[in-house]
Amino acid sequence: MADFSRESMLDMFIYEMSQLLEQLEQTIIESESDYSMDQINEIFRIMHTIKGSAAMMMYNSMSTTAHSVEDLFYYLREENPKGVDYSRLTDLVLEGMDFVKAELTKIQLGEEPNGDGSDIISRIKSFLAEIKGEKPKVEAKKSEAKKADEPKAAVNDKINGEGTDNGEAKTYSAKVFFEDGCEMENVRSYTIIHNLKPIAIEISHIPEDIIDEESIEVIRANGFSIEIKTEKTYEELQKLLLDTVFLRELVLNEVTQVPQEDTKEVEKEVQKEETKAVAAAQAPTDVQHHDGADQQGQNKKQVTQHMISVNVSKLDQLLNLMGELVIAEAMTTENPELEGLALESFHKAARQLRKIINDVQDTVMSMRMVPLSTTFFKMNRIVRDMCKELNKEVQLEIIGENTEVDKNIIEHISDPIMHMIRNSVDHGIENPEERIKNGKEEKGLVILEAKNSGSDVLIIIKDDGEGINKERVMEKAKNNGLLRKPESEYTEKEIHQFIFLPGFSTNEQVTGYSGRGVGMDVVTTNIEAVGGSILVESEEGAGSTFTLKIPLTLAIIEGMTIKLGGAKYTIPIISIKESFKPKKESVFNDPDGNEMITVRGECYNVIKLNEFFGVETNIENIEDGIMIMLENGDQTVCLLVDELIGEQQVVVKSMPKYIRKIRGLSGCTLLGNGDISLIIDVAGFFDK
Repeated sequence: MADFSRESMLDMFIYEMSQLLEQLEQTIIESESDYSMDQINEIFRIMHTIKGSAAMMMYNSMSTTAHSVEDLFYYLREENPKGVDYSRLTDLVLEGMDFVKAELTKIQLGEEPNGDGSDIISRIKSFLAEIKGEKPKVEAKKSEAKKADEPKAAVNDKINGEGTDNGEAKTYSAKVFFEDGCEMENVRSYTIIHNLKPIAIEISHIPEDIIDEESIEVIRANGFSIEIKTEKTYEELQKLLLDTVFLRELVLNEVTQVPQEDTKEVEKEVQKEETKAVAAAQAPTDVQHHDGADQQGQNKKQVTQHMISVNVSKLDQLLNLMGELVIAEAMTTENPELEGLALESFHKAARQLRKIINDVQDTVMSMRMVPLSTTFFKMNRIVRDMCKELNKEVQLEIIGENTEVDKNIIEHISDPIMHMIRNSVDHGIENPEERIKNGKEEKGLVILEAKNSGSDVLIIIKDDGEGINKERVMEKAKNNGLLRKPESEYTEKEIHQFIFLPGFSTNEQVTGYSGRGVGMDVVTTNIEAVGGSILVESEEGAGSTFTLKIPLTLAIIEGMTIKLGGAKYTIPIISIKESFKPKKESVFNDPDGNEMITVRGECYNVIKLNEFFGVETNIENIEDGIMIMLENGDQTVCLLVDELIGEQQVVVKSMPKYIRKIRGLSGCTLLGNGDISLIIDVAGFFDK
């Protein structure tokens, strides 16, 4: 029998279950108050798959819970009853799904999924009975449960005796038939053999190679045949086999007349003929455009697997190696020892190498890019549950959910998005009565949007609630001793930033979602951890907009290396609009003393990088340096540097903790000649 790895099965089980549960939750939330037949069919299909997969892995609590939901939606699908309380139905299904989620979390943590789902199963069955118009059954619970676990067809036993209790070994033949549509009959058969091995002296089965794909059709057509020699009694063996999940029929006999060897030989011959017949039935008949000699090879190509699951740690390792390859290529092609040498063939080969590396890098990066849809759609459940808890009506509108970002970044932004959505529903959206009083629609609106902006992704959370009360925020900040200058000198933007400080909350009433000052500081911590930023705009009475700006990826960027004094810095190419040699007559000071420059009739702020970082430079006159025009969203500034060195790909490395908080820096990189270059955070100039 082929070796079967439960570990690999478990990884696939966890992945597929997570996908199914997310899909199920989204379908349920979309249905909520009224289920279409398509949605009922979809939920039935998902629950059937969850039930089968959990049963295959012998996670009975998950399987039985899914089974109860499947039964419920089977009745809805077949009978289409009227007057169903869909709100209550949604609550029950979500509770059942939460139980399955909790069990799956235990499995992910390496724990035993031993939860008791009997309560939710009982309530689902009661709800189904109500829909059918049946009276609740309170008696004979134990016998009914036992009956439910028995196979649908009667057990065919040819022995009426009591079995043996004296330890004498006997040989039994069994044939197992599974329920139609249970799928993966070969894996279920493997599970039976796995469970019988501890009690077996000898055991054989047909098909012999259970895991072979062809054995599935054989088992479906002819059942799974087992011959076992054991000291267990007939009743004990029968009880063990009856515990098989999705068992339709069991035929169990004691072998008393035909010698075991002869029986096995006959069954093997029969099995060969059955396998041939099944294989012939499965052969494709619509093959076109190739000769008969190539049909077998062509048919194999048609069923080739086109997708595989890859462990994320392997992708991380591949990405790190890709970064090292980029550095190694730069150190080779920019080696100082090559300066002044005429190496035409070398440079030609180097250009080809760089092209190949770029293509490989694009492929590696695309493998790590995942859409935000999964993270976004999870917010539907949060909004729904909060509305029920807070007695509010809120519509969540999702835009741009197919926008892709690096998987590592998604892990950092899921919590911030969740906190922002909770904040909008709890703090932002008013109660229905208050909204009507203020001339608004009774139902509030929260928009969750994602869109690309150069090498960044913007995630926007916008609500039409009451907005941020600046006076209340300032009062809270003052009471907490957070003010560092006179109140009158604080801008609106600076006031809004107070809400992201640890322990800061303006909610007077503590609820299950807010008021304890926990959450909003998590937003800034996680966003800054991936080199992102957050911007708040709010108008009292009209709502608030929170914009999270995060990089597409944390790994490799196109950068422009510049020189300032004796050091080198790297500016992301995506942020550079243009570079030019400034003219003295184009520079002037505005009434507030800020240095400005005129470019083609437009005025822009000038930032001298040496003054910004406090670095000494030999450039005394502005016209001796290079001006780089940087843009960040719809804002533009001009940055004065000593000189441009050139463009190259750089691998972003994290900076030491002691300089990580310096404004205007986002990381560092290793240049081709071995020099270290600090990567400039363009957003830091606009914050100033």
